[in-house]
Amino acid sequence: MNKVAVIGLGNIATRHRRNLKSVFPNAKLLVMSASGRIPKETISDSDGVVTDVEALIKANVDLVIVASPASFHAQHSIPLIEAGIPTFIEKPVTTTHEDTVAIQKAIDKYKTPVAVGYCLRYLPSAQKLKILLDSKVIGTLYNAHIEIGQYLPDWRPNKDYKDCVSANEKLGGGALFELSHELDYAQWLLGPLALQHAILRSSDELGLDVEDIADVLATTESGTVANIHLDFLQRKAHRQCSFVGSEGRIDWDLIQNQLTLNTAAETKVLYSEPTWDKNQMYLAMITDFIQMINHQPHHCIEVAEAALTIDLIVQIK
Repeated sequence: MNKVAVIGLGNIATRHRRNLKSVFPNAKLLVMSASGRIPKETISDSDGVVTDVEALIKANVDLVIVASPASFHAQHSIPLIEAGIPTFIEKPVTTTHEDTVAIQKAIDKYKTPVAVGYCLRYLPSAQKLKILLDSKVIGTLYNAHIEIGQYLPDWRPNKDYKDCVSANEKLGGGALFELSHELDYAQWLLGPLALQHAILRSSDELGLDVEDIADVLATTESGTVANIHLDFLQRKAHRQCSFVGSEGRIDWDLIQNQLTLNTAAETKVLYSEPTWDKNQMYLAMITDFIQMINHQPHHCIEVAEAALTIDLIVQIK
């Protein structure tokens, strides 16, 4: 890779720039703000600023990470895909069904490698859990309880939370889009979800125009019932799941990167690595995307799969 680029200047874009420099230390890294403005602040890990996607195409970049607000993903990604430039789109892939269809049409026509950034699938405990559930370690799966809660004002302490993408509906804010990791891995682990019921709430705590609490009840083709809770309110970050089967229960703590098996005979820790560096997930995603670009075996989340999460969110809304 001689030239790479990142669109967007937020926290996740900063991480991606740092990681690209780590993976490709000799590559020139170009940056572009979501709006095309020339940033006044110094941009870390960058070798130049451009103001539009056309400039990236003219620069003949080898790879672009689109980390702009999700409502901009289609307009930023489609010209790159049409130019044959491998494009990695941060999650969620878009905020509308129409945008996912437009991106997929471009992929089908131009055959450009495109992947979506659902990093939690690269968490070691997640990969171990996938194997355990697929091999029916806990027998017939009856229920999945999925919960995440984290206090929105703590996400970006140096910025007013009401000015963040998370709080802005037009930019893809709200608990459903911002916490869509849970909806993605639920369908990865359990298969497609059929929505049965949902309750969205905007609490008095944060004063947002978007939902800051979402409760979703869904079922799988095999009859598993999934209860999914997302919120921006819990003062101590909480991210856990339980999977209840005929032969036992698996508890998954994503923050501790730990899996515990509970059966009639024992309680057993199957995996635990709480000090694991979470940046390894992001590096693994980029490495996997390089495999995709080079037509080698990979586990990248493709747009067609990421679109299932968008369609589910649209249904819920």
